[in-house]
Amino acid sequence: MFIQTEATPNPATLKFLPGKVVMENGTAEFRSEEEARAGSPLAARLFSIPGVTGVYFGYDFITVSKEGQEWQHLKPAILGLIMEHFMSGQPVMSGAGRAEEADQEGEFFDEGDEAIVATIKELLETRVRPAVAQDGGDITFRGFKDGTVFLNMKGACSGCPSSTATLRHGVQNLLRHFVPEVEAVESV
Repeated sequence: MFIQTEATPNPATLKFLPGKVVMENGTAEFRSEEEARAGSPLAARLFSIPGVTGVYFGYDFITVSKEGQEWQHLKPAILGLIMEHFMSGQPVMSGAGRAEEADQEGEFFDEGDEAIVATIKELLETRVRPAVAQDGGDITFRGFKDGTVFLNMKGACSGCPSSTATLRHGVQNLLRHFVPEVEAVESV
């Protein structure tokens, strides 16, 4: 098994490509060892490496965030655990784990804005999310209120130094161009 790695715009996050499907449906993000233990054997094992602060699963990639340690020290241990996990045949997510496609439960917007929200979601799905996934992250819709779109940033996007520029200059400009009702974009 050969696992490729890619740098992301976030220097604290590295993208691992195992050459296999990681999450058939949805995504999953873990920000603590407790969360990981409850939802994913692989994420729990990755959190056992000192310095790992976040794990995000996409369709065919895993992003790992770190604090303090240098990648040259962490990368061999992470590669070893990912390889070991996939070779063992264990599932990525445990039965208790849940894909985060069910993010819709926390959405908020006025009933009269349904058409606007549908257009925003379609633009995010077709234009923004594929580009952000290339960098090892994800952006999901959380809400729309008084001209402001609220988005949740995950994976490499969470805590990325360039995430503000991505939101302001990329996503905000795109949404404003196609949806005149959008005045601003904010991360939640």
